[in-house]
Amino acid sequence: MSWRSPTLATAVLIGALALGLAGCGFQPLYGSTAKGSKLSEVMAAVQVEPIPGRVGQKLRNELIFANTGGNYAAPSRYKLNIVIKESVTDQLVQITGDATGQVYQLDAQFKLMDSTGKVILEGNAISRAAYNRFQEIFANVRARYDAENRAADTVAESIKTRITAYLANAA
Repeated sequence: MSWRSPTLATAVLIGALALGLAGCGFQPLYGSTAKGSKLSEVMAAVQVEPIPGRVGQKLRNELIFANTGGNYAAPSRYKLNIVIKESVTDQLVQITGDATGQVYQLDAQFKLMDSTGKVILEGNAISRAAYNRFQEIFANVRARYDAENRAADTVAESIKTRITAYLANAA
């Protein structure tokens, strides 16, 4: 059999790649943690503290659902505190001074604490969502709510990913 055989060459290439990747330290994010427990069970043990306001409630609900997958939460091993700051910036200002567009920004500072209350991870997450202003009041309110929801979803995903990455190595 010749080395020029496509089947044999492919098998050798796949084998070489498998051996090369075996020692690189690559670990799937949603597999087992470094200590061998299931990451989904560790994430379900993160208690998300209440956050004031409508956007805070939306952010909290997104994180709880992301951590538990819609199941019941596990007994709390970690506590997540989040403080949010909201701001709106006018965009596309006309000569009359009216803004036809706005950008909603959500800043979140989070702290993940262990069962003793020690802060083990902290950080910031920021999201911006643009929306247009209309002449109708209901349309303006709906556009703002949609922008707030989009920003909360993005911030929740960012926080969840950072906590998941940390707990995958620490828990």
